[in-house]
Amino acid sequence: MNFLAHIYLSGNSDEIRLGNFIGDYVKGKDYKNYPDEVRKGIILHRKIDTFTDAHPIVRNHKTFFYSQYHKYAGIITDIIYDHFLAQEWHMFSEVMFKEYIQNTYEWLQNNIDKMPLEMKKFVPNFIRNNWLQSYYSIEGIQSVLIGMSKGTSLPAEYEFAIYILRKHYAEFKKDFLVYFPLLIEHVEKYLEENGHAYSKIE
Repeated sequence: MNFLAHIYLSGNSDEIRLGNFIGDYVKGKDYKNYPDEVRKGIILHRKIDTFTDAHPIVRNHKTFFYSQYHKYAGIITDIIYDHFLAQEWHMFSEVMFKEYIQNTYEWLQNNIDKMPLEMKKFVPNFIRNNWLQSYYSIEGIQSVLIGMSKGTSLPAEYEFAIYILRKHYAEFKKDFLVYFPLLIEHVEKYLEENGHAYSKIE
């Protein structure tokens, strides 16, 4: 999953949310360098990724993008899933999407000093470019993909990605709405085992 889903799937703990948000930037055993609750969030991030990568719906969706994106096909799928989460936000949260985003940006600004150096450099642009809001529209998704292709090793095949998204939109959306509640159940179990409640009211 991409940034929006990882933030959303963190329950009601700011420390777990921080660990989940920075998870991709904490490698190997480096998670042990963080406080206990943040470590739980980093581990949660990894559990989300493991569940997602192994799920047959996700594995199928990756194949649509593999011809142009190869090993990066999963990144495209993750971003598209954040689009459907944004589009169907009312199904998963009682907080308005724009309000949730604004609260998240404020939280990120307040916690930036606790993040790895690479994220400290990334987050200001993330907020300035209103990345989370971009997930809501197909045009926004294209903008995110263009930006990533310029700043990372992601191939500049965004026209192909958008074409596939539009062509299979109904199928992707239907499958996402089957898959995502299963992921929520998986996350809820982990959080409860670690003394935290899962709440869709953020």
